[in-house]
Amino acid sequence: MSLHVDHYEYTGSGGAPLLLIHGWGMHGGMWGSVAEKLAQHFSVYAVDLPGHGWSRKGEGRREKDSPLPLAGEGLGEMAPFPLPPSLFSLDSIVDELAAQFDKQLTVCGWSLGGQVALRWALRHPRQVERLVMVASTPCFVRLDDWRYALSVEILEEFAVNLQHHYALTLKRFLSLQMRGCEQEREVLAILRDGLFSRGEPDMSALQSGLDVLRDSDLRGALPEVRQPTLVLAGERDTLIPHQASQYLASRIPSGRLAMIKGAAHAPFLSHQDEFINHLLDFLGDTKA
Repeated sequence: MSLHVDHYEYTGSGGAPLLLIHGWGMHGGMWGSVAEKLAQHFSVYAVDLPGHGWSRKGEGRREKDSPLPLAGEGLGEMAPFPLPPSLFSLDSIVDELAAQFDKQLTVCGWSLGGQVALRWALRHPRQVERLVMVASTPCFVRLDDWRYALSVEILEEFAVNLQHHYALTLKRFLSLQMRGCEQEREVLAILRDGLFSRGEPDMSALQSGLDVLRDSDLRGALPEVRQPTLVLAGERDTLIPHQASQYLASRIPSGRLAMIKGAAHAPFLSHQDEFINHLLDFLGDTKA
């Protein structure tokens, strides 16, 4: 059995390709209207990771007018879900994305998607032209030599609760992400409304995604990142302390940090215009 990303959405008018990767338990639709606004400048692709959204059970579809088709033989040949947990790993996701999108891209990842983007830049450096990490970190859990993170007990609690009340657990995770945001109530409502708009995520993918968050530590590889990198962070993010964002940007040779005041874990939703301005400043307007 092979792993597949079998859904993405394309929006654009001829600019350079920009790929958006969502966070744990979400889907590509969570980027909302920011993807449409970015499409005024870029060719934007928002993927559903395996086991999430419309990539969860071989139900994916592709936009017919996309100038960057997925590789392979078409949706009918793609493997169904649910995934065995061993197939949902950071490297398996990265290798699948690299095989499907076979040209140079700017890769922008949010939260878990940021770790996917970072690993992609390291594993397939010729493919990733620039890297953007949004509310992300090289190591999500607290270690003896890494204090800027969640305790492993919190992730373990989420893993246990998923087995009994997965919908409530995902909504609780959304609340944790938005805590302290200037527009907490409004953005939380947007996230909750969109959470199951593409159906329920696969339980194996959710559990394995938590394993990725718990086990991945990419701190030692940061000096090997050769791509220009923008680290976009929310000043009030309770999941990713500002020290982690500062560390991430400082350890990447061509890294830079943009801290958005008043934002929490989803700055692209709560402070959309500022988020887009930072991206344009970093990438330039590539519209043909």
